[in-house]
Amino acid sequence: MPLDPMKITFTRLDSELPAPSRAHIGDAAVDLHSRIDVALSQGERCAVPTGLAVAIPTGYAGLVLPRSGHARRLGIGKVNSPGLIDSGYRGEISVLLINHGDAEVEFSRGDRIAQLAIVPVPDVEWIEVDALDETDRGTGGFGSTGT
Repeated sequence: MPLDPMKITFTRLDSELPAPSRAHIGDAAVDLHSRIDVALSQGERCAVPTGLAVAIPTGYAGLVLPRSGHARRLGIGKVNSPGLIDSGYRGEISVLLINHGDAEVEFSRGDRIAQLAIVPVPDVEWIEVDALDETDRGTGGFGSTGT
């Protein structure tokens, strides 16, 4: 049985760009579009405005995620992936793109540049202790579970 959809209000700061929507039923995120034409040289990064501002409810956050096709085909990623949009932020969403590829990449106004997923954020109380409980994993990290 499908869940009732969460309602998130938004403002298009550029009325010619599409409203947020899922490409397919069940998609985890909506596309974000470039508000400007931008060219990224190899190694260059840029904050690309999307023309979209959102009101994410308290208890949730927005994660701005890279597009996998851009990463695979063009070497385009996000500098701070994922980007975090707190529930209290009401400004324009910008996407911090970086060109990891070996050629200049151009995006035109209206092109899809990233995705926005809304995720729950629990209310957390931080409690300092003298020692943490033990686990089978221990303190290994950075690839410690594989060779």
